[in-house]
Amino acid sequence: MTAEAVQDTFMLLKKALIERALGAELGQHLGYPAGQARPEASSNQRNGKSSKTVLTDDGPLKLDIPRDRDGSFAPILIPKHARRFTGFDDKIIAMYARGMSVREIRAFLDEQYGTDVSPEFISSVTDEVMEELQAWQNRPLDPMLPVVFFDALRVKIRDEGLVQNKAVYLALGVLPDGSREVLGLWIETTEGAKFWMRVFNDLKTRGVQDILIAVTDGLKGMPQALEVVFPATTLQTCIVHLIRNSLSYAGWKERRTIAAALRPIYAAVNAQAAQQALDEFAASPWGLKYPMIVKAWKDAWEQVIPFFVFPPAIRRVIYTTNAIESVNAQLRKIIKTRGHFPTDDAAIKLLWLALRNIAVKWGSATHHWTEAMQQFAVLYEERFTRPRNDSQPAG
Repeated sequence: MTAEAVQDTFMLLKKALIERALGAELGQHLGYPAGQARPEASSNQRNGKSSKTVLTDDGPLKLDIPRDRDGSFAPILIPKHARRFTGFDDKIIAMYARGMSVREIRAFLDEQYGTDVSPEFISSVTDEVMEELQAWQNRPLDPMLPVVFFDALRVKIRDEGLVQNKAVYLALGVLPDGSREVLGLWIETTEGAKFWMRVFNDLKTRGVQDILIAVTDGLKGMPQALEVVFPATTLQTCIVHLIRNSLSYAGWKERRTIAAALRPIYAAVNAQAAQQALDEFAASPWGLKYPMIVKAWKDAWEQVIPFFVFPPAIRRVIYTTNAIESVNAQLRKIIKTRGHFPTDDAAIKLLWLALRNIAVKWGSATHHWTEAMQQFAVLYEERFTRPRNDSQPAG
């Protein structure tokens, strides 16, 4: 996509956000949202739209401003006769995306602009991004994804009067050109094969026909669901996660030495050499002192050994879920001061807005992708190289 196309898309999104926020403002003014019947006690109602061009930091923008029948509607976002957009909606959404509460946003707008806006107004502005969020959650995806990382983020959400600790699952895909893309967000109270069936079928419905490698950290039910929906996909456990979990059994002073003792396992040239290295570690003083480390590796071994089939270039890409963990670390900073969310939608809304900010900073391609892409083409042949359409089955 060219720079001009990116700018055009951004301006269209900005126009949609402003117009939806103005529509929400008019709904607050009239006392009922668009699409609902006018209350009998109200004589005022919607009365079409008028065009208006305002100057923004990104250039002129033509907007459709909603009107009411008696002319009493005075928008806060773009006041009457104003020709320059102050950016209220951008600022409100940006502050919300960075984890500020409604109270903090109100205080900021009052201090900076001398404008006292209601909590309902701020909520209406942020709620208007839900349509964009839903479009994002349902957008078409690439038919072939070389690598998809899966991980979970724990979030407190009120459900049926009780605050529950729910998991928000995030899928980060590496596309054929090496660029990264968050594929979706899903909330579930507990893990299980039924949940992962829903996730994988969602990806398939949105156009994904094949996933070459799925990288995860022992998420329950995933192997069974993956076998049903994407049977040709290789499930690979995160080596770094496994090392980190292993070191958690030992004291701080021992961890560096134990990490060095574990290295021959995951640095082995093939699965047979890795098995021999694991046996040697099990018989070593460290293995005898910490048998739970040996057990952790043996329990995960079926999802560890696929790693040794891949050449070094691909190993570097799938070695760790750090790419997705980095995203989750930034999301945790945003949600840690929120206490809990009132609904699932409120949590997803904030996380999606934050993800938009995070993705802007990503580079164009994953590190070492050129070499890895060549190896994918050799190893997976037509699964990686052939063009796909909806009529072609995966695998």
